[in-house]
Amino acid sequence: MEHKLARVNVIYVILLSFAVNSFMLIKYVTPWLIAVFVPIYAFVFLFTGIRIPKTKNIRWIICFHGAAMLSIFLYTAIISVFYHIVLAFFTIPNNYWNLIFSLSICYAAMSIFFLGAVICVYATSIQLGIKLRVLGLLLWLIPGPNLIVLYYILKTVFKEIEFETAKEEINNKRRHLKMCATKYPILLVHGVCFRDQKHLNYWGRIPNELFINGARVFYGNQQSAIAIKDSAEELIVRVKEICETFGCEKLNIIAHSKGGLDCRYAIENLGMGQYVASLTTVSTPHKGCEYADYLLTKIPEKTKNFIAARYNNTLKKLGDHKPDFLAAMQDLTASACAEFNENTPTPDYFFTQSIGSLIPKNARFGDPFDVITRFIRKSDGTNDGLVGEDSFPFGEKFTLISSRKNYGISHCDITDLFQKNIEGFDVREFYVDLVYDLKKRGL
Repeated sequence: MEHKLARVNVIYVILLSFAVNSFMLIKYVTPWLIAVFVPIYAFVFLFTGIRIPKTKNIRWIICFHGAAMLSIFLYTAIISVFYHIVLAFFTIPNNYWNLIFSLSICYAAMSIFFLGAVICVYATSIQLGIKLRVLGLLLWLIPGPNLIVLYYILKTVFKEIEFETAKEEINNKRRHLKMCATKYPILLVHGVCFRDQKHLNYWGRIPNELFINGARVFYGNQQSAIAIKDSAEELIVRVKEICETFGCEKLNIIAHSKGGLDCRYAIENLGMGQYVASLTTVSTPHKGCEYADYLLTKIPEKTKNFIAARYNNTLKKLGDHKPDFLAAMQDLTASACAEFNENTPTPDYFFTQSIGSLIPKNARFGDPFDVITRFIRKSDGTNDGLVGEDSFPFGEKFTLISSRKNYGISHCDITDLFQKNIEGFDVREFYVDLVYDLKKRGL
């Protein structure tokens, strides 16, 4: 491991190696040694890696505890294999039962140790992902492949812990600055087919990061899949409710995807502009999506209605009271947005800006939206997995995001939906800087 946190405590490895391979000592020296090795095993199991610098966050303490246990498991497993190879020369063929008992006790003790470590890591790590989790469970009994998978698990987890603890330290040092304490609160407005409720919040870790740095954060809470006009009507009610309840004159709105169009309609047609200090649209298809026109034209009516019915039923279970998937999709077509833009000019009496991101041709695929980017590229050009680059720009300022490596930043990465730590792009810090800029503008 190249990460500082990956340093293995040699003493713990030695202690665990003696504890799990103690059968011969207990049998031939004295059975009372079990009273020594069991507490040693328990001590290593419970106290490995419980001290981690720079954090008091219980999540990362548990995660580091599990990762440190896995590190010690890795080295102890290697030592135990060599030990039993040597032991085999002395026990086969005359005393092979000693080898069997020693192997059985070692295997059982190491299995318990491994499972305890895995539970700690799997329950707390975000970056580990589904693939490594599944491989870890499927291959842990297969010598060789299990050690390779374990190496990548450790590499991922230690890197995550270092990143998160460093981030926590940065926030602790600048907390008093209240960088995100804007004059007007922040309103996060979600896009189509998602919700921003507590347990279904596709803004990921962003709201908490803004809160830590002094922001007041609210949500649009509109339904996930309805026509722009209907979403706008829900948003104006929500905005008035926030302003009246919390005594704020205006709001800084950050709207993602279709949410940006919902806000524009509410501002222009429903009088919401008087409550808006700034509007930032993120990955919003202001010029629509050409592929949406193609799909809605080419897919048979029966198939469209079937898909829409499945979506609508699912969305009802997630909180929508009258979802209309097809209406929402129709409003995102290039043809519908062309008409929308003719009737909905860009406001010039408050600050407006837009943000977009891209998945380059050589990007490493990460989330499901990356997979369809090549299909969309044929009609909309370079895109973020859903929206083409030409459709992003809106307002006084436009920011196009790309990572330093060949990682794509997808339509959902920009809202931290999958909570991925992307090398070269810190999404949480990006939003802190975004809101800090609003603060500097006096908003």
